[in-house]
Amino acid sequence: TPERLEHGRPPMNLSVLGAGAWGTALALSACARHPTRLWARDAAQAAQMRSMRRNERYLPGVVLPPALQLSADFDASVSHARGGLIVVATPMAGLREVLTALAQRDDLADTGVLWLCKGFEQDTGWLGHEIARVVLPGMPVGVLSGPSFAIEVARGQPTALVVASEHAALCEQAIAAFHSDNLRVYSSSDPVGVEVGGAVKNVLAIATGIADGMADGRGG
Repeated sequence: TPERLEHGRPPMNLSVLGAGAWGTALALSACARHPTRLWARDAAQAAQMRSMRRNERYLPGVVLPPALQLSADFDASVSHARGGLIVVATPMAGLREVLTALAQRDDLADTGVLWLCKGFEQDTGWLGHEIARVVLPGMPVGVLSGPSFAIEVARGQPTALVVASEHAALCEQAIAAFHSDNLRVYSSSDPVGVEVGGAVKNVLAIATGIADGMADGRGG
């Protein structure tokens, strides 16, 4: 069982819904301090992770500690996080489905919900906060994002993230969940700005790469 946090707050129950690279990395980072459950949609993947204590599909070579709970049971994983924190770690294409499933529960009023996915929903062009506004009205929700890589978090290398929400208490909750000596978590009250930045960063990176290539070509 994780020990009481140094700043006096007790551990909280966390569930990370999605066992890709980012979901696994964040669950691994949190499980030393909080009772953490990682949900995988694929039951075979969950069973393999339990037996091997690795997620070879998405984070090869990274050991999953015994403290990290692994499950393919969605309802049980959501129930685990009641009163704590749920992190949706699916691709953007799966965000609405998961949030809709959470909306059907009547026991999550005191539970915070964050998502990691970046980009726009294909059919609507909406960002995550726009989907959540319709699907989970009134619930404390926000986005967890930043200029970092899942493998860096999984290996405990120094990196940083930002949690953005209109709910200040949710930001504090996320910082309590994930902030550590190696993973610095900062808060923002501007989820729109954070999501837009996350959505366009890949476009800018590609454009920068093209510009660099063209410059190298001219120089050659």
